[in-house]
Amino acid sequence: MERRPERGHRCVPHTADVRIEAWAPTREECVAEAVAAQVGTFVDPAGAQPDGEREFRVPAGDDEDLLVAVLDEVIFRLETEGELPLHTEVTEDGAGGLAVRWRTTGTDAVELVGAVPKAVSLHELRFGRDGEGWSCAVTLDV
Repeated sequence: MERRPERGHRCVPHTADVRIEAWAPTREECVAEAVAAQVGTFVDPAGAQPDGEREFRVPAGDDEDLLVAVLDEVIFRLETEGELPLHTEVTEDGAGGLAVRWRTTGTDAVELVGAVPKAVSLHELRFGRDGEGWSCAVTLDV
């Protein structure tokens, strides 16, 4: 059996929507990989340079709720501010929630390569520890 890299993400075939998987040694790194996977489903960020920075907190909740909140924030910022995260740093905030820091760029600086997600589906959502760290699988409604 082929060993997967310690950290990464991929898009997997799904009927009408987009399904992403991500994995990493820690919960927070897995969330960051999921953000990269989400963004990579609809834009090509290669060559884009960050021109802004955003920070926000996600209040304490179960792991799946934290993941969904961060991915929903990507969609919200895209729709309301026209910006996307190019680099994501996620840390535990000391109170059971997450502190997220994004280095961002405007949507005009990236090439659209797929359907833009409209929502994060809770159907078949998975996020938790696995044999090699943390992993998640998420369906994005497009």
